Amino acid sequence: MIGIVAVSHSARLGEAALELALQMVRGGGVRVLVAAGAGTDADGAAILGTDAMAVAAAIDDLAADCDGVLVLMDLGSAVLSAELALELRMSDVPVRLTPAPFVEGLLAAVVSAAAGGSLEVVAEEASAALSAKSGQLGGPDEPDSAAAPPLARSDAATRVVTVRNPLGIHARPAALIAEASAGTDVRLTRLPDGPEAAAASLSRLLMLGARQGDEVQLSATGADAEVALDRIVALFGEGFGEGTDAASPPEEIVQTRSTESPTTAALVESGTVLSGRGVSAGRVAAQAVLLAAPLDEPDPRTTVDAGERESEVSAIEWAAVAVADQLRRRTSNATGEARAILDASRLLASDPELVADATALVRSKGRTAARAVWEAAVAHEKGLRALGGRMAERAADIRDVRDRIIAEILEVEMPGVPERDEPFVLVAVDLAPADTAALEGGNCVALVTEQGGPTSHTAIIARSLGIPAVVGAAGATGIAPGTHVLVDGERGTVEVDPGSSRIAEAKAAAIVVPFDGEGVLADGRPIALLANVGGAAEAVTAAASKAEGVGLFRTEFCFLDRVDAPSVDEQVEAYRGVLAAFPGRRVVVRTLDAGSDKPLPFANADAEENPALGVRGLRIARRSPGLLDDQLRALALAADAESALVEVMAPMVATVEEARDFADRARAAGLEKVGVMVETPSAALLASEMLEIVDFVSIGTNDLAQYTLAADRLLGELGDLNDPWQPAVLRLIGQAGAAGRRWNLPVGVCGEAAADPTLAAVLVGLGVTSLSMTPRALGRVAAALAAVTVEQCDAAAEAVLRAATAADARAAASAVLRGD
Repeated sequence: MIGIVAVSHSARLGEAALELALQMVRGGGVRVLVAAGAGTDADGAAILGTDAMAVAAAIDDLAADCDGVLVLMDLGSAVLSAELALELRMSDVPVRLTPAPFVEGLLAAVVSAAAGGSLEVVAEEASAALSAKSGQLGGPDEPDSAAAPPLARSDAATRVVTVRNPLGIHARPAALIAEASAGTDVRLTRLPDGPEAAAASLSRLLMLGARQGDEVQLSATGADAEVALDRIVALFGEGFGEGTDAASPPEEIVQTRSTESPTTAALVESGTVLSGRGVSAGRVAAQAVLLAAPLDEPDPRTTVDAGERESEVSAIEWAAVAVADQLRRRTSNATGEARAILDASRLLASDPELVADATALVRSKGRTAARAVWEAAVAHEKGLRALGGRMAERAADIRDVRDRIIAEILEVEMPGVPERDEPFVLVAVDLAPADTAALEGGNCVALVTEQGGPTSHTAIIARSLGIPAVVGAAGATGIAPGTHVLVDGERGTVEVDPGSSRIAEAKAAAIVVPFDGEGVLADGRPIALLANVGGAAEAVTAAASKAEGVGLFRTEFCFLDRVDAPSVDEQVEAYRGVLAAFPGRRVVVRTLDAGSDKPLPFANADAEENPALGVRGLRIARRSPGLLDDQLRALALAADAESALVEVMAPMVATVEEARDFADRARAAGLEKVGVMVETPSAALLASEMLEIVDFVSIGTNDLAQYTLAADRLLGELGDLNDPWQPAVLRLIGQAGAAGRRWNLPVGVCGEAAADPTLAAVLVGLGVTSLSMTPRALGRVAAALAAVTVEQCDAAAEAVLRAATAADARAAASAVLRGD
């Protein structure tokens, strides 16, 4: 077994990258530890930096179980810490430090290690991880063994399969193929004349460039060849768990050097509402900024006449000065390691030798300004690489400065994630892991992509950073840059140019107000303010935001990429990661809410015409009772191993019989506190009868509105109906609240409504005892509740119950709470 240590300046980045990497494998064959951050300051805030002792301790921890340890580092002092750790460690296990890209390298290393690769093989895979993305983004052509003609293997068993999933062979399908081929020599060739790749190599599989509709030849040798091919053929057949719709794959994006927007999509008109999949909750409004296309290598065949060469020389000199000024301004606003990195880049941009070499190429060979900078940078980069060690790392800095200067010369957007001094919404076809990881600490307030799903790197890192995200929003890159958009990460909608009042409302809601960790009304009544989380990384963020506990742990988010059901041990590990963040505090765990917009291949095998009304949530136990029993047993084991106060609830409950059966199963598994979700009108109407059986109820206002108003909550066109202020929804909530008061039992709200400061007071008046929301909303809701009394909340609730429309309900509640 090969162990991996990930060294990062940011604990959040390290944990998010690890969570993304572990989504690629299903356990076994690999251990990964994160040595990230440099502790916390006096206020408990994370300190960016690295700790050599922590890296050494991680290596020693892995030494007992592993045959070798690979260390990946993000940047700068992380390398120094890793090198020092080799001197400080107590073990003698073989260790390799790799210059691989942090996020992509970690993904490739985890997959290779899980497939049984040696330390050398795992290190090679990590180092090659960036090749696939470089090829996709139009990097310089280099000889590559992946592109060589496949060698004939007369003794090989072969099959031909068709790529059926919409996004083709990207990272997660590649990881599944690598896992399925473990122990067998399997090769894939994209037909008719594409490259060949070893199935065990994540980077080579990505470089196949296989898209939906492409045919791929599989060949395998060895005793288990047929078995391995059967497993891989099955993966292709089921679309790697991502679906197998017959729609044509997305058109290839042609990357050109242009001053125009890097998209060829038709412009989206003002007032349009794009629908996608909300993968990270929250609602913000800001100007749209499109991900800039990579720079093409300037054409070496273009020459400049002798009389125009001095003009090209001036262009280089002025561009270098402009880039240095830009970096100087950014440096002045940065702190710590980021400041040092930016300052180093500024010095490189001002390097007289780089500028002199480039201008000499213009004068002597007639190179264009852009081409001259490119060639000069290549020469400097090779010189640094030849020095080896830490100096070789500066090669990446040279490339960064090169691209900045060339972008300035050509007057085009700097490639990759843009730099803006004002908040913006980043719009792209899709984002690479390194792109999303680079967002931390910047001014990006939301993400919108045309591709991706709930388990994509965009979704995972967006949730870890706590910013709203919508993926799968067709036509998003047709939004004109600079247009205001309103992104709703809960509903999965993107409103284009929504109007000043909607923008103002969203901007007010996006302001993060500090939370002191206690929800209480003006007259002292406590109202528990909890967080909604989907995994360990989000739980850590929620705990740092001082949430009083977790009101909704969406367990399905831990397993959205799985083709088969996770084992009990795998579930225990995933659940403990969340419970550990809240020792001694309440954590409400929702059993798998699979189906509808969150299908799980191992739970929702059959296609349904109307999945929102089909076999989803608790109803899956009708088909697969063992799935629920395994999850309850895993939760009980995780609860025993941690000190969090664990409560469990079932989604999509409609009858008293369902509530009773679930309660019996949960208590038999050893879970004492049992509840149900109120998401259907029948559950609200039967809340009193259900509270005779269970210990609490939690209201999911998103689904309750959907089912009460018969309006698909993913359809932006019906957004006005999916409104928790709708009187029918409020009356059902009131009925559940009254049942809680009758039995003196808790009634929570964990839907979008909980994050609305005005509605929060109304919900308290309706009988709600706890509110669970995105951590960013905690302080805002706490401040609103602290300003009102129990009497005002009750009066506001009475007012909304008399309202006939959603607008009337809002107005009536606001008037009461203002004291009008």
